[in-house]
Amino acid sequence: MASFKPTRIQVYPKLGEKVTQDTLYWKNYKAPVQIKEFGAITSIDFSPLAPHTYAVTASTRVHIYGPFSQEPVKTFTRFKDTAYSGRFRSDGQLLVAGCEDSAVRLFDVSGRVAIRMFKGHTKAVHVADFTSHGYQILTGSDDYTCKLWDIPNSAELTSYKEHTDYIRCGITSKLNRDLFFTGSYDHTLKLFDARVDKSVMNMDHGQPVESLLLYPSEGLLVSAGGRYVKVWDLLKGGQPLVSLKNHHKTVTSLCLGSNGQRLLSASLDRHVKVYSTTNYKVVHNFDYAASILSLGLAPDDESIVVGMTNGILSIKHKRTPEDSKGAVQQKRQPAYRIFVKGKNYVPKQEDYLVSKPVRQYLAKYDKLLRKFNVSKALDEAMEVSTVFFFLKSEIPMAVIKELDRRGTLKNALAGRDEKELCQLLSFVIMNLVDTRFTATLTTMAEMLLDIYQSTVGMSSLVDRQLLRLQELLDKETEYQQELMEVLGMLDVLFASAHPRKEVTLPGDGANEFNKRKEA
Repeated sequence: MASFKPTRIQVYPKLGEKVTQDTLYWKNYKAPVQIKEFGAITSIDFSPLAPHTYAVTASTRVHIYGPFSQEPVKTFTRFKDTAYSGRFRSDGQLLVAGCEDSAVRLFDVSGRVAIRMFKGHTKAVHVADFTSHGYQILTGSDDYTCKLWDIPNSAELTSYKEHTDYIRCGITSKLNRDLFFTGSYDHTLKLFDARVDKSVMNMDHGQPVESLLLYPSEGLLVSAGGRYVKVWDLLKGGQPLVSLKNHHKTVTSLCLGSNGQRLLSASLDRHVKVYSTTNYKVVHNFDYAASILSLGLAPDDESIVVGMTNGILSIKHKRTPEDSKGAVQQKRQPAYRIFVKGKNYVPKQEDYLVSKPVRQYLAKYDKLLRKFNVSKALDEAMEVSTVFFFLKSEIPMAVIKELDRRGTLKNALAGRDEKELCQLLSFVIMNLVDTRFTATLTTMAEMLLDIYQSTVGMSSLVDRQLLRLQELLDKETEYQQELMEVLGMLDVLFASAHPRKEVTLPGDGANEFNKRKEA
């Protein structure tokens, strides 16, 4: 008795990912190194000087990591509560951080104890940064105020209270020591000049502002809040230049890469998106395991460091040519030994081959086909396709083709109630215009209309599906007609692009041709 042959599921080729220079560039990183911190990582900041160590602020500590170290080379723990916004000075010698206890602490990177402590805020300080000349500190707090502090005298220089909600981000100008920006949960961005007692520019982001970023030329400001990333033209008085909405949840961090040619944004939706700064289109995307709170990019894009809500610090280092070469060699060595093994063995005459019978495992729809339960087999194929989403249409189509080949497709479609008939019509509508399935589904649709034409008008659900099918066919017919018109236009253009060449016949041949023409 011949064994039952299972239904062959044809897998169609899929369009591959478009490979661009950005794809190759941003995929050229090693597997991430993951380090567990004591709490959610709220800030990552790279030192501007080589070897470009970076400060990681998490829980009540600020860790400083080396470029390739998996253990902190320095730890600052003199915080009574959660620390925020650990930032390096431009010379890499000092580090400032805010705290939940409203104090701001200044550390010498070569020491361990805070050399200055600034008290004046009444609530948590989430923003701390150095001004461009390095002798003043900007702070922003949940008490709605932002302050400037003098480092040598440990004194408050000025205070502004123009925001009406928490100040959660701020940035200082690197070209002018008196200018700085703040962003607040009151949806506004403000530009302050330390020489003036009030803000000199206001912008409305429309969402609670989580992060700010200045371009190197400082002509453009980028703000992140809610699902939006917005770019502002400061040279035109803070006019909005572009608004990006590529994330599904709140955007929490921003940074620039590729010498200012690429903009990176991180979000609670676990994605880091890379934008081109020329057209602001997404050129690459990184996926992570948890929601992202902070993002840092080393100079020359040597490393991408991401801090997540679960306390995991993820570090990706750029792959060098030596790393790529070594990886290829490591992959080839074991493969060679495996394929060579047993190649030289010659079977002897007295050898006896013992073959193990291969047990055949059938899918449930194949078992039903073997029992000639064609209706249940089709239903099972439809149900399986909802589980294996990557073969959503391929499995039902394979069973439909097998039923059509057997001549039992009409039997499988008959005897359906209102719900089952609507499901079959929905499947036809969903896949009819797919050129891979059009021929088979056209036959199936004709059978359905032949079987159930007498029931038209009895069910509003079925009638609605039939109207959708008619609209789909009308649209597809219009598209095909427009396509034929375009093809006709192209044929005319191609024909006119090639000049006609006259064919000259030899003397005798020409006379003979003229005689025949006259006759």
